[in-house]
Amino acid sequence: MTKLSVNINKIATLRNARGANYPNVVQYAIDIQSFGAQGITIHPRPDERHIRYQDARDLKAIITTEFNIEGNPVQKFVDLVLEVKPDQVTLVPDAEDAITSNAGWDTLTHKSFLSEVITEFKRNGIRTSIFIDTIPEMIAGAANVGADRVELYTEGYANQFALANPDAVRSYAECAALAHELEMGVNAGHDLSLKNIEFFAKHVPYLDEVSIGHALIAESLYYGLENVINQYIYKLTPKK
Repeated sequence: MTKLSVNINKIATLRNARGANYPNVVQYAIDIQSFGAQGITIHPRPDERHIRYQDARDLKAIITTEFNIEGNPVQKFVDLVLEVKPDQVTLVPDAEDAITSNAGWDTLTHKSFLSEVITEFKRNGIRTSIFIDTIPEMIAGAANVGADRVELYTEGYANQFALANPDAVRSYAECAALAHELEMGVNAGHDLSLKNIEFFAKHVPYLDEVSIGHALIAESLYYGLENVINQYIYKLTPKK
């Protein structure tokens, strides 16, 4: 079964809007795990506009499932990851002023840099994943720099699915198969939602994990957090 990791950045956005500690991201992480999610994801950015670096330290103590920290591996981020030692680090090439992640790595151009960073994380026992577009050459490049997994950037799929394009998932299935052939695991994330997740999970092979934040939190405003998490788990469970 594909695991569900819940990105709690939006919980931190709500907290920061009032300058206090409500909602409490640590308590939400505890609750999300108790509701059945198999992981917690955070994406601290240098300006700490939602998740703060201290949140990563506080969350480490209470996560009983899988802890995934995403981010651009600038030195401050690398130092945080090596201090906290999450189960997984996902490398994302987002600019400091990016509203959200909007592109995958060029694993050919940045081969030397990625190899160096990944070697350091793996030396510390941290599984590494690379946020990546569905370009076969970039998937192969991820294997060449030593990545344990790739995270397929799914905004393109979500956009095409909304347009009822039957081929929306094809490149993702092909790249997932290639990653598996190259002995890497497969994650996915960005703009996945209750509307499109089941079709994606059904047609993309070897899918280890999806990381979902914005849509899941927005859907929870209507349906409730526990209910939404259980809907995702149901949709990710293979049907006979």
